[in-house]
Amino acid sequence: MKIDILAVGKIKDRHYRDAADEYLKRLSGYAKINITEVKDEKTAEGASTRENDLVMLAEAERLRSHIAGNAVLIPLCIEGAEMSSEDFAGLLSELELKGESHVQFVIGGSLGLHETIKDMGALKLSFSKMTFPHQLMRVILLEQIYRAYRIKSGAPYHK
Repeated sequence: MKIDILAVGKIKDRHYRDAADEYLKRLSGYAKINITEVKDEKTAEGASTRENDLVMLAEAERLRSHIAGNAVLIPLCIEGAEMSSEDFAGLLSELELKGESHVQFVIGGSLGLHETIKDMGALKLSFSKMTFPHQLMRVILLEQIYRAYRIKSGAPYHK
């Protein structure tokens, strides 16, 4: 399976980069993972709702150019469906069984994802009702993809 992670912004903190690189290395035996970063917009302190919407819209336009028409698009957002690690592994297995060979996860910037990107998704996914920094969310997503493949292969990692 080919898995893309479309992300707003770069990972700036070394410890997050190192963790992401470790999971990418571990995943190399299971799936082809590609990470595409698009530039994030500067957000003014105390910006209005309208200004924040324009920031997210500009980021959405950059993301849209990387969305593949044949991929299953899964935006990560707080209002998305929550699932256990086992359910997530089941989702990936189900997609593979249906012949879906390309999945794209989308991680927004500091303000989240614009509704236009969320609405394009086959499934909106939430890892928690809590808010996480988008840099950390990338590491969490990679870890959960790795955990899913370990679960699917019957390996004890998920215990």
